[in-house]
Amino acid sequence: MKKNLTWLSPQDAPDRFPPPEQALSDPQGLLAAGGDLSCERLLAAYSRGIFPWYSPGQPVLWWSPDPRAVLFPGEFRCRRSLAQRIRNGGFTLGVDQDFGAVIDGCAAPREGSPGTWITPEMRAAYLRLHRLGYAHSVEVRRGAALVGGLYGVRLGGVFFGESMFSRERDASKVALAHLVALCAPNALEVIDCQMPSRHLESLGVRSVVRSEFQQLLRRYITPAQATQALRLIGP
Repeated sequence: MKKNLTWLSPQDAPDRFPPPEQALSDPQGLLAAGGDLSCERLLAAYSRGIFPWYSPGQPVLWWSPDPRAVLFPGEFRCRRSLAQRIRNGGFTLGVDQDFGAVIDGCAAPREGSPGTWITPEMRAAYLRLHRLGYAHSVEVRRGAALVGGLYGVRLGGVFFGESMFSRERDASKVALAHLVALCAPNALEVIDCQMPSRHLESLGVRSVVRSEFQQLLRRYITPAQATQALRLIGP
């Protein structure tokens, strides 16, 4: 049966998303378009395993890919070279100290990819989520300079990673290693990495089918936690 793309209006209820299994196979995982980036809609999306991703000039596009890239904290591969970099690299690590600067670092042009999907609208939306306590950042500094980091959204026992960046070798890996170290004290069981890649696989990220990912969400995000702001406790 041919699947049709669902179009959302900003006036639609924030939780009016089709079931993730109705996502298209071409392009893989595209579930809906339109709507807005209100906090209520974003939280409803994440709790269902859906995230926004689109380019400037496009409507908001909502995705639920199959398979899904996930990192279970106990499976993180911290190779010897990375462990040495963490110990001897002279980095200072922080949490939620400069969310805006981290998202700006993720949005900056990169070699071979001059554009960015982090539009001003997206930036503003995640800043709102951060101010409400849902979106969090991990910062990697050398002295006063921010050299790497990552940001994402936390609901219950799941951290939905959005993006990371490096201005020095391995700085984004150091940020991810710090997030993994924060999982146990914060009762985080799963880090969602969205789309599989060889780079992520080298760090222990693996692919799970959509149905398994949905089971993980039901297990680690209670109905109450789907709209509950939780801190990311760390240094």
